[in-house]
Amino acid sequence: MAVFEGTFTQTESLRFALVIGRFNDLVTTKLLEGCQDCLKRHGVDVNPQGSQVDYVWVPGSFEVPVVARQLALSHRYDAIICLGAVIRGQTPHFEYVSSEVAKGIAAAGFQTGVPVVFGVLTTDTMQQALERAGIKSNLGWEYAMSAIEMGTLMRQLRTSLGNQATHNDSSGVSQLGSGYPGNSQSFPPSLKSANLGDLAKESEGMG
Repeated sequence: MAVFEGTFTQTESLRFALVIGRFNDLVTTKLLEGCQDCLKRHGVDVNPQGSQVDYVWVPGSFEVPVVARQLALSHRYDAIICLGAVIRGQTPHFEYVSSEVAKGIAAAGFQTGVPVVFGVLTTDTMQQALERAGIKSNLGWEYAMSAIEMGTLMRQLRTSLGNQATHNDSSGVSQLGSGYPGNSQSFPPSLKSANLGDLAKESEGMG
């Protein structure tokens, strides 16, 4: 038997995607800064022109899950971080949006096997959101820590389970885990040089 745990070292080969809702950007940009600070301090190159982190901006939190799922389907990333802010108003709109966003982000991870971190603040007031995005603490840091830990953990599991499957069945199970970051096989071009339409076509071809 074995014990598996994510680590916060050897991050130079990890790949991340950040999906950020533009609505309530006073909050989401602060969460993004917290994420970047954490990733950078743990050895990740956060430069958009680099090879480790891609950034995707969407109109609001409701649009985050569908884009996160599309990115996860590409299997280019070790983890995806979803950032948004939904603030309660005078109508039931808050409940509908926050509930569907949470379900959608969870489904993106379940359906693809790629860690998708829920980093969408759901608060009663703007003040509460700002307190969680830098005034008192910045939860963006915690979201990035979760992504690093889960990304390294999933690599360990794929390696261990892949080796075990190969040992038990040499008839093709050795392909387990191919197409994921960290695998020796080649990958499609970076998202920086491809639009989401191209990404969708590649994902469909992989299916």
